[in-house]
Amino acid sequence: MEDKKTIRVVELFAGVGGFRLGLEKANKDLFEVVWANQWEPARKAQDAFECYTRNFNSGIHSNEDIATVPDDVFQKLRPDLVVGGFPCQDYSVARSLSGEQGIQGKKGVLFWEIERVLKNSHPKYVLLENVDRLLKSPSKQRGRDFAVMLATFRNLDYTVEWRVINAADYGFAQRRRRVFIFAYKNDISFGQSQLNYNQEEIVFHEGFFAKAFPVKEEPYKSRTSEVEIPIDRVEISDNFSFEFHPAGIMRDGMIYTAHTEPVEIEPTPLGDILLDEDEIEEKFYLTKEMEKKFEYLRGAKKVERTTADGHKYYFSEGGMSPTDLLDKPGRTMLTSEGSINRSTHIVEVNGRKRFLTPIECERLNGFDDDWTKGMTDRMRYFCMGNALVVNLIEIMGNRIEEIEKSNETELIQLELL
Repeated sequence: MEDKKTIRVVELFAGVGGFRLGLEKANKDLFEVVWANQWEPARKAQDAFECYTRNFNSGIHSNEDIATVPDDVFQKLRPDLVVGGFPCQDYSVARSLSGEQGIQGKKGVLFWEIERVLKNSHPKYVLLENVDRLLKSPSKQRGRDFAVMLATFRNLDYTVEWRVINAADYGFAQRRRRVFIFAYKNDISFGQSQLNYNQEEIVFHEGFFAKAFPVKEEPYKSRTSEVEIPIDRVEISDNFSFEFHPAGIMRDGMIYTAHTEPVEIEPTPLGDILLDEDEIEEKFYLTKEMEKKFEYLRGAKKVERTTADGHKYYFSEGGMSPTDLLDKPGRTMLTSEGSINRSTHIVEVNGRKRFLTPIECERLNGFDDDWTKGMTDRMRYFCMGNALVVNLIEIMGNRIEEIEKSNETELIQLELL
């Protein structure tokens, strides 16, 4: 009997498992996570890892510094797909002192670990997530870091698409903007079939993201750009600067990027994800003292401040609504959610103001209720502030399944010829 076809997945920087949950929601029988790594440096408690192991029981769960995992582990895993949400760091590179060992990246930068995994396992697909400022970093040399990443993929024979996606634009309950990066090997069926389209057609109609998250026909204010990235990553690190737009493709070092506009789907209002008030514990309601603090924090202000060297300046901040509107999607959730902080969500129901509960924060990201149960409330908020919107990964998982099916159809047609 023929083995059932699965897509073997390696999950890096797994957190509480948003990538895996999204893929399993797309098709649990198709996506098989064979190895997942989550390790929080300088922390005794590994809350995210413990949450991951509570919610998933198959595959190998690794709780170790990814840099210490030997190359042969990745060689043996043979993943078809590598996924991960990695931190935005400084990707500057330099030639080694001897000049013979190629380039050296800054130590501790986790993208180099992604490169090492890809070099040792050669997956067909790579799906990554990051904050959207990655496209513009560092501020003194805009676009350099992302170009170094793209050159890395080019050197490993991948084509790369990217798209900044706001979850609320596609029907979900949180205005959360993140950049997603999808890379695929040039020699696979999908890579070959995409050669039938030019780069503009891929970004607007035929690409990985365009079919899953449709965009308008024309770029915003006609903003498009093209450039070829240098072969030498040291040259990129030292001199390259470029404005990357929210969508684009890199193929054989040639970049086409455009400021796309989403074909929007009505977002889910914040009010739709709230628990019934009789389920809310008293500890989540604001005291009168807290209400006064939030009134100040969320109000307009102009405050005189003094720098360490005695220079005086004014810090200004515009006002915001005293509570979050229940008929609109929620704002971006940060790791400080649930604390007395301007960015914390405050809802008013039946005349009482309160924080969102950890379950409501899970719902904002598309996780199942009580996904992070067992941690302190503080850590539950922190983990959700770090997490991605699971529903977006589910859509991307469906798109990968669609690509796999079209690959199989093409192979069958070739065999029949």
